[in-house]
Amino acid sequence: MTVLLIIVTFAIFLTIDYVRQRKVVPQPALSEREVVPAPRMQPIYVSGFELPENFRYHPGHTWALEESPKLVRAGLDDFAARLIGKMDSVILPKRGQWVRQGQKFVTVLRDGKKTELVSPIEGEVANVNDAVASDPSLACRDPYGNGWLVSVTSPDAPTSFRNLLGGNLAKKWMAEAASQLRGMMPMMAGAVAQDGGLAVHDLLAFLPGQEWSEVTRQFFLT
Repeated sequence: MTVLLIIVTFAIFLTIDYVRQRKVVPQPALSEREVVPAPRMQPIYVSGFELPENFRYHPGHTWALEESPKLVRAGLDDFAARLIGKMDSVILPKRGQWVRQGQKFVTVLRDGKKTELVSPIEGEVANVNDAVASDPSLACRDPYGNGWLVSVTSPDAPTSFRNLLGGNLAKKWMAEAASQLRGMMPMMAGAVAQDGGLAVHDLLAFLPGQEWSEVTRQFFLT
């Protein structure tokens, strides 16, 4: 009798499970070519300058982003882009060239004046952004996207990244840079945001010509 009761109970559970499964609407599988878009990170702004949290920053206002364990993309940050404002031409390193972290690797020319940027990463240049070489203003219009500068094969990328700024440390550094810029040039106080607004583009337009190189050397550590 006990065995019969167990069999009947088991049969009831199977029937209930079968009924439930019939009510489930099958979901169409994704095709192999269909890609689920990655969630977009909300932009973060510090003292009027964009500072994406998934990037790492060199104090000379360049950034690094890991594309793979040994491949790193690099460019200039929003502070540098807004400070420079426009580029007449840009000299990028050659493919195969070795660049060192903290050493000059890109030269920018504007109105006959030159400024240089330092590399945030060490390694061999795997690729350069030909679009920026053809249209230098792209680096200032979209510094974290299509305006990237180079990709670098970095055999010891983790060590290089440990020397860069991220998270709250990067936010504090950017806030201090904006404060320093306002303090250096009182006439720029309205151009460099203090209360959540965006800094204007082409901050160097507010500077006398002879101070252009001095200011860029100070902030770009060159």
